[in-house]
Amino acid sequence: MRVLVACEWSGRVRDAFRTRGHDAYSCDMDATDYTSLYPEYHIKGDVLDYLDKDWDAIIAFPPCTYLTNAANGWLDTNWRIEARAEALEFVKTIWGAPCPRIAIENPVGKLSTMWQKPTQIVQPFWFGDPYTKKTCLWLRGLPPLVRDPEHYWHGPITAWVSSGTNPAKGGTNTAKLRGRTFEGLARSMAVQWGSDGN
Repeated sequence: MRVLVACEWSGRVRDAFRTRGHDAYSCDMDATDYTSLYPEYHIKGDVLDYLDKDWDAIIAFPPCTYLTNAANGWLDTNWRIEARAEALEFVKTIWGAPCPRIAIENPVGKLSTMWQKPTQIVQPFWFGDPYTKKTCLWLRGLPPLVRDPEHYWHGPITAWVSSGTNPAKGGTNTAKLRGRTFEGLARSMAVQWGSDGN
């Protein structure tokens, strides 16, 4: 499959698909993480310029800064209201891309009320990471992800926001680090959505 992983700088989903033989590219306005497996398959640029390149699947991680419920208390200025409207239009543009299989990922937030309900909500521990963090998926032409029995985390589970390993706790580039896809979720996307061309 030719796969575009939109709004991904970390390369985790791109690498998971590439490791399984797919022609996958990440695209983001930021440079990729050069410690990733396949940094040469990253497009640095506006993903909207690449949506019509005959992809078999587009998996998108649009920025959630103005779409998350955490931003609700800050929406008392016109520029923030406009920023949320622009973020919503960005998501809708990706969703309308000429591609048969599209997935959009975002945390629980305003997309559910301002756009449409997600197809499903998943948790990192379903796929092997010992955290809870509700993650919404909007799917078209792709099946919902199922819990991974081989990697399902059965040990203690920590809320991602309170985890000591959560980069949200402080440091540099915390927003970027916080937005990285969990490795188990990336692997499951590649295995389940790339196994038979679904």
